[in-house]
Amino acid sequence: MSAPTDSSVSSQPGPVLPELRTLGATNIRVTAIAMGCWPIAGITTQGVTRPRSLATLQAAFDAGINFFDTAYCYGYDGESERLIAEALGHVRDKIVIASKGGIHWSADRVQVKDGRPETIVRQCEESLQRLGTDVIDLYYLHSPDPQVPVEISAEAFVRLLEQGKIRSAGLSNATLEQLSAFHRVCRLAAYQPRYNMVQREIEQSQLPWCRENHVSCIVYWPLMKGLLAGHYPREHVFPPTDSRHKYAVFQGQEWQRNQDLLDELKAIARRCQLSVARLVLQWTIHQAGITSALCGAHRPEQIQENAFAMAGKLNHETLTEIESAIAMRPA
Repeated sequence: MSAPTDSSVSSQPGPVLPELRTLGATNIRVTAIAMGCWPIAGITTQGVTRPRSLATLQAAFDAGINFFDTAYCYGYDGESERLIAEALGHVRDKIVIASKGGIHWSADRVQVKDGRPETIVRQCEESLQRLGTDVIDLYYLHSPDPQVPVEISAEAFVRLLEQGKIRSAGLSNATLEQLSAFHRVCRLAAYQPRYNMVQREIEQSQLPWCRENHVSCIVYWPLMKGLLAGHYPREHVFPPTDSRHKYAVFQGQEWQRNQDLLDELKAIARRCQLSVARLVLQWTIHQAGITSALCGAHRPEQIQENAFAMAGKLNHETLTEIESAIAMRPA
């Protein structure tokens, strides 16, 4: 297993011995690519099966990933957390588990935000049971509850840290003001926002704050739901049932601008002998302040391809080419 290289051109690696990165101000060390475990819950992803999900989790570990991100609401009955316990319980001491509380499914299967401290504590305890572990390495408030000040929710995380049920605290889907308010009550180890080449809003606000306060930024949607992996050609038509209809990046002129960017990225990737997905992920995980990128998967080959991004680094010339391509895309 070779160490990361400084070249943008590298052969297809085997399993990766990745660089480990420190999570916030803790002693927890994580890989730059994490497996996002929402798809294996099977709620919005077609073709999910229990054997395939278990195989995907094992494939992620075998490919060198040590960081697995789940949540209380990933599955109507905690399916994602239960699968992690089944697939990786035997290597619990070798993996870092992140989970989240504060969102649950109602009886009619609608997501409900509940940031009350008693709810956070109860959901954490249930997640511990599902995961078959005594402690969750990183526990997030999944999303601030509009009815509960975030600093009140943070009190639950102080309690969980004191009780040894979690090793570190995180906050997801929050504004800069909410980050600061939570951090004043309970020290944050990580912040989880969306971030990718076409959605870079955090660079102007939350990301500088995270760097200044030694808070890791663990980003989701680095490939923007397959767009930046080049999965969808310009003429692709999404069926009415596809959730991508909700996002501007898949519509109208925005779609055309993103396809223009992809044309440039594909040319760069060919010169570097990389897949577009690997090029994009390597760019993402080497942005200042980004500790890890979450890659959702429900098939082994998906997470194996994403894990390859940990095997090399893009050189200065390639990074400059990418930045030029992004800059040419009108905002």
